[in-house]
Amino acid sequence: MTSITVFGDIHGNLPALEAVFADMEKRGLSNLYCLGDLVGYGTFPNEVVELIRRRGIPTLMGNYDQGVGNNSDDCGCAYKSDADRRRGELSIAWSNAHTTDDNKAFLRALPAHIPVQLGSLKVLLVHGSPRKVNEYLYEDRPDDYFERIMDMTDADVLVCGHTHLPYHKVLPSGRQIVNAGSVGKPKDRDPRAGYVVLSAVGRDLSVEFIRVPYDIERIAQAIEATPEEGGMPHPFAQMLRDGAG
Repeated sequence: MTSITVFGDIHGNLPALEAVFADMEKRGLSNLYCLGDLVGYGTFPNEVVELIRRRGIPTLMGNYDQGVGNNSDDCGCAYKSDADRRRGELSIAWSNAHTTDDNKAFLRALPAHIPVQLGSLKVLLVHGSPRKVNEYLYEDRPDDYFERIMDMTDADVLVCGHTHLPYHKVLPSGRQIVNAGSVGKPKDRDPRAGYVVLSAVGRDLSVEFIRVPYDIERIAQAIEATPEEGGMPHPFAQMLRDGAG
């Protein structure tokens, strides 16, 4: 059996990332890959980037990494309301101002795709989708939509993030989609950090979603300690407590 451990969407949440690494080490997991979005929303962008860099973990460029890496005011996010949009603008402005130039250069250089051989399966790691870093592959999309996405690749398994909602979907063609969920900003009403382990014997794939409790108050209070004006939007703290993104 061969295995890979995949995580992503950390979003500046150092306490969640530290807890996930501790859990992985306790389980003896290796072959780690990161799907990106190291920064944004949380208040530890440099610490998260530097921890990933020190460990030498193969990492994708997420849409937030692309935005902050290029000092852009656009994180490539989709917003459901004007209030969400305003909070997003404040978040990327804060992240731009508090991420070092060296770490921005690292974010700019990250790749869009990572292919991995897992047993006899070809696996492709992406942040959003194979065609766009910020495309949301929601589980309830029709099968033919996912089949068209898979047709763009030569992969048997596509592993994505970006939606912060974990799932494993087997298509009529036999090809599979796995969303790894989110380490630092879950949106499925489970506030614990999430990651996934994929294991294969030949072409038989098993997928294990793992959730890890962490010190949410440490990150929530760090967000709330930033200024009301010009700080990280304080509603993000309660979203983390609620697991509501």
